[in-house]
Amino acid sequence: MGGSTRAHSRACLGTDPHGWSKRTDPKQFLNIKDDGPHTPGIHPKCVPFLAKERDILGIGVETVGTDAGQAATFDPMFPCHTIMHGANRFGLASLTNLDKLPPTGAIVIAPPLKIVNGSGSPLRVLALVPSEG
Repeated sequence: MGGSTRAHSRACLGTDPHGWSKRTDPKQFLNIKDDGPHTPGIHPKCVPFLAKERDILGIGVETVGTDAGQAATFDPMFPCHTIMHGANRFGLASLTNLDKLPPTGAIVIAPPLKIVNGSGSPLRVLALVPSEG
């Protein structure tokens, strides 16, 4: 995330130009150790700030889930799922090319499939970026 976060924004958390989404080996992408998965994520104290004080519409990440890999050990556990998604904010996972987005100004298009009684959906996420110049 970069730039200021306005109400009703969509926040995307990229890891860097050599980011998580560049991991093509499933074992490296999941990064499971003896004590569980180790993937980057949003600090548990930041989640309520984004959901309630910044009133973002949702979060997008490069990793397999919107919570960090060790989120089962957090207080609260799985803060993105319990707080962000519990506040009816969306969560997009396994995104790619976040390093190509500007800090602000991109428009995210993420149309879900209509799955009856489903709790999630595969998506083809697109981002429109302002032209330069």
